[in-house]
Amino acid sequence: MRRHSCFVFLFCGIFLPGILGYPQTNTSIDCDSLLPNYEAEPQTSAPPYIIAVSFDNFESGNEVQVTLEALGDAGFKGFNLQAREIDGDVPVGTFKITDPNTKGLECHNMTNSAVIHANSDVKQKIATTWIAPHNVRELQFIATVVQNLENFWVGIQSKTLTPTHSESVNVTGKSKRKVRFSV
Repeated sequence: MRRHSCFVFLFCGIFLPGILGYPQTNTSIDCDSLLPNYEAEPQTSAPPYIIAVSFDNFESGNEVQVTLEALGDAGFKGFNLQAREIDGDVPVGTFKITDPNTKGLECHNMTNSAVIHANSDVKQKIATTWIAPHNVRELQFIATVVQNLENFWVGIQSKTLTPTHSESVNVTGKSKRKVRFSV
């Protein structure tokens, strides 16, 4: 009986903190709703985080540097960052993973269509590179940022990025549509 008690005591002392800490260290955030996988309500206050981008405009194949950064000493442990067309609900484009605190996530069968945290270390800033796809309209980067189990913000947005070439305009800026005049 004494051996059994010692085993239970050792097990609880060694493994229980890791088990109880699971949601904090392995928080996953849904690709569609951008909500974390635990029961808590998102914050409604202004987020202490910003998403900065290197360009206002893009063309297919362009690489845009994207930074998610804490304001002040807020820090964050988890995040999910995506590019979505304005009023869209599906990620567009792909991310090149360049920061060791990040990893790619497959959403809607698209490899690296989102970028997420690779660990639960407190981060002040992460940087990544997004590659613009073909035929996309205006878009924004959108993120959920998890500070801790009680505090997270959903729907943090970057400024709007605009494609530089529209399908209906050619290089000279003239419309490709034909206009017919009746005489």
